[in-house]
Amino acid sequence: MELRQLTEKELIGWYEEELTEAFPPNERKPLADIRALMAQGRYEVWGLFDGEDLLGYATLWMEPADRRCILLDYLGVTAARRNGGLGRKIVRMLAGQLEGKSLLLIEAERPVEGDDPAENAIRQRRLAFYERCGFVPAYDMATCGMRFTTFLPRLPADLGPVMALHKAIYGPARTDVRVPLGPGETPPGPPAWMREGERKP
Repeated sequence: MELRQLTEKELIGWYEEELTEAFPPNERKPLADIRALMAQGRYEVWGLFDGEDLLGYATLWMEPADRRCILLDYLGVTAARRNGGLGRKIVRMLAGQLEGKSLLLIEAERPVEGDDPAENAIRQRRLAFYERCGFVPAYDMATCGMRFTTFLPRLPADLGPVMALHKAIYGPARTDVRVPLGPGETPPGPPAWMREGERKP
């Protein structure tokens, strides 16, 4: 198995066949936005391949001027290969690849009080998944109107610079992002592009 960046041809197939199947429309960046971020040196799409067969994928989002922290934006395994440990393998391979160069940040949505129990169970499983991958919860943050826990491969002595770089990845236009989000704080509302009839600028 090989972990490598997708070619332009593979990128289109990945978006149309994998990301579209695995993530609902309000959670999917438009392909044009992904390409724009890639052109700015701010986004990478990696695939885990067995020969020519895509087994799973991860996308990385970063601030090109300072790559000390890199955000795992999407993580997925192709439908036929789920529940076989490949997601954990991808996370560990990425963390190992970045070791000594960049800190891999992972966001996992928190359960929401009063929400659908099945959805909350999925959220809880994701939190537990990243802990099984060897990551540790560091602080909560908000994006897209939801509370997330940020996981790190290790806890630094000072979280301040990590949180500042985390916020910088999103950029100043994302007023829905708050890093960190305190225990009693309510996440800001979702960004314009998630509201019906509105488009991300």
